[in-house]
Amino acid sequence: MVTQSAKKFVQRLGPGLITGAADDDPSGIATYSQAGAQFRFALVWTLLLTTPLMIGIQMLSARIGWVTGEGLAANINKLFPRWLTTGLVGLLVVANTINIAADIGAMGEAVRLLVGGPLPLYVLGFGALSIATQVFFSYERTVRVLKWLTLALFAYVAVILTVSVPWRRAISESLQPWSFFPKEVSLKEYAAMVVAVLGTTISPYLFFWQAAQEVEDNRRRPQSQELRAHPEYAAEHLFRIKQDTFVGMSFSNVIALCIVIATAVTLNEHGISNIQTSAQAAEALRPVAGEFAFAVFALGIIGTGLLAVPVLAGSAAYAVSELYGWKAGLSHGFHEAKGFYIIIVAATGIGTVMGDLELDPIKALVWSAIVNGVISVPIMAALMWIGQSRRLMGEHTISLRHRYFGWSATAVMALAVLFMLATSF
Repeated sequence: MVTQSAKKFVQRLGPGLITGAADDDPSGIATYSQAGAQFRFALVWTLLLTTPLMIGIQMLSARIGWVTGEGLAANINKLFPRWLTTGLVGLLVVANTINIAADIGAMGEAVRLLVGGPLPLYVLGFGALSIATQVFFSYERTVRVLKWLTLALFAYVAVILTVSVPWRRAISESLQPWSFFPKEVSLKEYAAMVVAVLGTTISPYLFFWQAAQEVEDNRRRPQSQELRAHPEYAAEHLFRIKQDTFVGMSFSNVIALCIVIATAVTLNEHGISNIQTSAQAAEALRPVAGEFAFAVFALGIIGTGLLAVPVLAGSAAYAVSELYGWKAGLSHGFHEAKGFYIIIVAATGIGTVMGDLELDPIKALVWSAIVNGVISVPIMAALMWIGQSRRLMGEHTISLRHRYFGWSATAVMALAVLFMLATSF
């Protein structure tokens, strides 16, 4: 029987949990699958490194949204030149649309693998479903559905339980990755995969979405603006943000770890080292891990895709709407926030068409990773400036410890991008 304290804990989870779960979308699953298949356990260190950094930057995003009552684009626009904000938001929309294409294409391919049939029909169906749920569902219903969809990620825990994992070897290779570098892999390929993993775990669309959801939650509580000035109320809600974000980001990276380990002990051990899509990872699991592992992996792709596409489209819509001062939010109807919903429909529609064209999945993921890598560093730096600004944050500027983790995350992303660029020539 569920205790009252457990119910209260689950109720406190929201934007952070959904944001963390959305990070393990089909394109992210493809990245983690490739990391496990190609490098076995030698890239586990990246997930261990990014977990505290991811928690820090996402906690800052949520804090900015709750304290200021505005999303990230609106806040960035207050501190930096308009052209810079416009450029960053434009690149965010491009990256998110490419990601949507990859995710919807992967969902369609997963259904085709499970039941057969025409791939284009499944792709169009998922695109239409994603648009319909965002346009016609209420905010409360949307959040409820997204929270339930986070359960899809447990599919990858189930896969781990069905295969035999040499844990001692996994820990050894994770702690000494330099000793297990594949001989056939170039430094350029290694750098690209490191950036891909970092870019998948620390993604700009997650910043914008979590901040926007805190703003949405505030709007549903008219009295929150006045109560925010009370120290006890502020402390309680900042603790809720901290708890929600910690659970969500930890959950996200534990699932990512499960995917890397599952593909390492199945695909890599059987000589399969080149995975281009999440659906291909599921297909490759069938002969080496059995029908159950294959089916669970494929169903997880569908569930995570249904969770991630609304977050990708929604974060783009929030950013554009905040930049141009449009009314925005899933709590508004279509006629109240036409511009906001048009961006959602356009991003999802264009992504669906791209997914239906069966574009090269690797190129789509590479371009998405490059754009995300380019914009994540300046956006993270901007968030840090906002978090330290007394003009915008008042008494709720971030602590010295939070500044350390935030700037560390920014530095790690910057170094990773520079490393990738340096090894590309």
